[in-house]
Amino acid sequence: MLNRRQFLYATGAGVLLAAAKPARALTPAVTVDDVLRARWAEIERGTGGRLGIGLLDSATGWHIGQREDERFPMCSTFKFVLAAAVLQRVDQGKLTLAQRVKIHTADMLAHAPVTERHVGGSLSVAELCRATMIYSDNPAANLLFPLVGDPAGLTAFLRGIGDAHTRSDRYEPEMNRFAAGDPRDTTTPAAMAATLRTLLLGDALQPASRKQLTDWMIDNRTGDDCLRAGLTREWKIGDKTGSNGTDTRNDIAILWPPEGRAPLLLTTYLNGAKVDAAARDAALKAVAVAVRESLAG
Repeated sequence: MLNRRQFLYATGAGVLLAAAKPARALTPAVTVDDVLRARWAEIERGTGGRLGIGLLDSATGWHIGQREDERFPMCSTFKFVLAAAVLQRVDQGKLTLAQRVKIHTADMLAHAPVTERHVGGSLSVAELCRATMIYSDNPAANLLFPLVGDPAGLTAFLRGIGDAHTRSDRYEPEMNRFAAGDPRDTTTPAAMAATLRTLLLGDALQPASRKQLTDWMIDNRTGDDCLRAGLTREWKIGDKTGSNGTDTRNDIAILWPPEGRAPLLLTTYLNGAKVDAAARDAALKAVAVAVRESLAG
């Protein structure tokens, strides 16, 4: 669908090429890669931090990125992988989505919009996954960890599906703490884009589990101002966000372009930003705008 030779009339590139008469006089041709890299670099400069991006075309394997092989803290984007690992256990007959997990006062952490209402009671595994994915409920994530072998088990799950880079080491909220050079609880934009494809479009999960994971992504309530905000109504998106509340804002997504085009996998990781929360969200929105406009030609 999308490759280095296509969409030369994407936003920015089309203007440049249309102005060149004859077109062959412009050497080398401006490609969608050039346009995207220039726009993404400009977005990064506006944040004062590092902006890692991975964009993968599921139909052709074409990919492009910015800082795509650098490590970034996952923050709550790890919850996508956690829910997938739970679903794989369900596929293997080791768990059921109906089984109940007790909720205790000691489990409570900051940002518990679902679990805080059930202290002293219980939630099903499915309800915990939904709380984790759609509302990014932190206690829900910690309660799911033992079901997949804790952080070490989640890393083993990642290695088993072919992700050699992403790693899980700690629980909420410690896993949000990041220092340069510390690989704990990090991923790369390229690795996470590939993992999105594996889990949402590949055969790592059974069809029913794959659909359930996708539906949770589509129903997400925490990303309205991030990648979703950069798309028009003709697009469809499922995503999972992450944040440390200070200088990091992340969003990973599957995008369905208009006109039946094959899905795109898009990962955005912003770390070390020197702008406020609204501007961090706006930076991720701008990434999606650039991707959308690159496909408009």
